[in-house]
Amino acid sequence: MGNQAGGTAVSSEHDAEVAALRAQYAALPPGTPVRLAKPTSNLFRFRDANAHPGLDVSRFNRVLSVDPATRTAQVGGMTTYEDLADATLRHGLMPHVVPQLKTITLGGAVSGLGIESSSFRNGLPHESVREMEILTGDGQVVTARADNEHAALFAGFPNSYGTLGYSLRLEIDLQPVKPFVKLRHVRFGTSHDCAAAIAQICTDRSYRDEPVDFIDGTVFSRGAMFLTLGQFVDSAPHTSDYTGQQIYYKSIPFKQVDYLTVRDYLWRWDTDWFWCSAALGVQDPWVRRLVPRKYLRSDVYRKIVALDRRYGLSRRVETLLTGYPSEPVIQDIEVPVDRLPEFLDFFDKEIGISPVWLCPLQVTDDRPWPLYPLDPKTLYVNVGFWAGVRLGFGEEEGVYNRRIERVVAELGGHKSLYSTSFYSPEEFWRFYNGDSYQRLKRDYDPAGRLPDLYDKCVRGR
Repeated sequence: MGNQAGGTAVSSEHDAEVAALRAQYAALPPGTPVRLAKPTSNLFRFRDANAHPGLDVSRFNRVLSVDPATRTAQVGGMTTYEDLADATLRHGLMPHVVPQLKTITLGGAVSGLGIESSSFRNGLPHESVREMEILTGDGQVVTARADNEHAALFAGFPNSYGTLGYSLRLEIDLQPVKPFVKLRHVRFGTSHDCAAAIAQICTDRSYRDEPVDFIDGTVFSRGAMFLTLGQFVDSAPHTSDYTGQQIYYKSIPFKQVDYLTVRDYLWRWDTDWFWCSAALGVQDPWVRRLVPRKYLRSDVYRKIVALDRRYGLSRRVETLLTGYPSEPVIQDIEVPVDRLPEFLDFFDKEIGISPVWLCPLQVTDDRPWPLYPLDPKTLYVNVGFWAGVRLGFGEEEGVYNRRIERVVAELGGHKSLYSTSFYSPEEFWRFYNGDSYQRLKRDYDPAGRLPDLYDKCVRGR
């Protein structure tokens, strides 16, 4: 089905798919844990395989309709942002926030949070959701909005990671776009100067008398920090292509100004998984020439990493060659902008991973989102880092991740839960509002058919 279709046809077909899914659920033996059967994932919590069959939600992977007049779209929860963006860009529109990787799904970004360079003005993906149709843990399908009887579920769904239910359909707001994005890469020599510039730019939404529609940053070293400022433009003198031999992040220190089509801007990080493709060898020019362009994308790399984690090959080789394995430190955290220099200083001294990614974030209104409570008056900066840190003599895996968790908490920040976490139950529920979560769990999954949030995100069950 295309991105435009008659409302009655869309509704009847979608309703039939919902009924079929409910029948799948009802056919599961009573008490059987419920999981989704998903071919792909962008999480970095690797769990043991589930012995029970998962729910087949593959039919909920389409854009049901796009309404250019109201700037809204009806979208299946398993629809990837790649397909969603293609459908909306045809109408000169895009979602308010488009996470960086093509196969992140809309439902995944809402239940597991997502972020990108428009988040300083548009917040997180769930803030532009008007309505969600959710299959809850008790097998019911409910429509949740901010103003109906399921308002508590609507507010508590973000950061629930599929432990309260699964979104089958979402109605989202869209924003207008122009054909091109002009990029300015601005260098800063200290973290204090960089943080001050972020605060000013996000307040003024401009820099040196030019509008700023997007902002993110790349820290290559303590003295080489770049903010990339994006601006919608109607025309471009030229455009760069980072989907083949050229590598986007390597251009940042050398191009003060660059231009991309809107679509290429949205996926500028996907081709090389930010910079993580280097670990797989595909940034080597000779290797890169041999790899078909269609395989230069994040979901391919993630499958390779999943296989490696499953069999532990690289870990065994590293231990054999060096005597010490590395601890995977794959995290995204947020700290208030005025605490960013402290975090970067700690991170440089005690963790030592580079590059790292910066992305400012501010929620758009005072509406509470209880499972990931952010102060609406505070500008945060997301810091993303994805590599390994060599363990020293006597150090056990988890030591560096725990250190990061402690410092983030001390700085008044938050940590995303898409990767490994090491919190005690008391810490976890204090940070992620255990009281609100348990009330929702009792209301929408009373038999515990879906996993518990702590069990899923920390214990890996």
